[in-house]
Amino acid sequence: MALAALFATGGTAAARPASLADDGDFWRDMLEPHAAQVASLLARARRAIGKAGSTAPDRDGAFEARVKCLRDAYDMLRYARRLAPDNAEVLRWLGVTADELGQTREAIDALTASLAVTGVDRAGADVTGRLGMIYLRLGRLDDAVTWLARAQGAITAADHAVATVHLATALAARGDMADAIDALVHALPAQITYYADPVLQVSLALAVHYDRDEQRGAAGHVLDRMRATLQQELAPLGQRALANLPFAPAEDQYYYLAMLYEATGDDIEARAEWALYAAVPDAPWRRRALDHIQELDAQRRAALARPPAVRHPAPAPALPRPVP
Repeated sequence: MALAALFATGGTAAARPASLADDGDFWRDMLEPHAAQVASLLARARRAIGKAGSTAPDRDGAFEARVKCLRDAYDMLRYARRLAPDNAEVLRWLGVTADELGQTREAIDALTASLAVTGVDRAGADVTGRLGMIYLRLGRLDDAVTWLARAQGAITAADHAVATVHLATALAARGDMADAIDALVHALPAQITYYADPVLQVSLALAVHYDRDEQRGAAGHVLDRMRATLQQELAPLGQRALANLPFAPAEDQYYYLAMLYEATGDDIEARAEWALYAAVPDAPWRRRALDHIQELDAQRRAALARPPAVRHPAPAPALPRPVP
């Protein structure tokens, strides 16, 4: 009856009954009847996802606790989607949670549905970047490049930095190494502050891709600038930045850590990471990892072959002269 009266009067606000014109919740409830419940489910799911992300990885039962939090969030978001199938925020978080749980098909479905609601041009880097990362893991390089290129932006935002690193990885895997390096070079600001995780992630990625392109001098120059700025802080800050970078493919973590350890002079840890990367049969840059291992082994053999430095004993202190 209320809708019939509205249409009969041409839909103007003045023609609405006062009880409806003054009730702002009426129209919201007509369009989103479950809005309050969906908002509650979304808030609870976000808390569960945050709890999963803050779980200390070295704690006993950490993996099981993290999976339980993500599973709880996933179940809540699935129910929220049934209540509000066109809620872009619900679809976005559902896609993220499904991806974290390894449910790739569900993640693609939810993220694609989110893009259909918001439109590609208005989608955030967390949606397009996540979708591109999934396609990168699946080996669908053209799709990965398309979505990751849309997720690029100022790397002061973590999502943009991660998307830039993944874009370079996808371009290099496709054989476009020059474009991969250009994407990383142009992403870095003119005045670089290495203390921020996003800048460290992109800088380490640049060193890695120079190394993979056998431009060892350029890779060393990038690492030297980082070392000159951060000095003793390079190792802990670099490890933190890499811990916050989701790798695709996963074995790239070994390559990045090996480059970091070489830059900090920790050759034993560097060799171990190179060996882990080289142990992956289909790793695309396996030969470069083996080259690094040979160089580190040659340096160690040369150090052992050098004769030890002769240390002369310090002269004994002069005795005081007797007083006549």
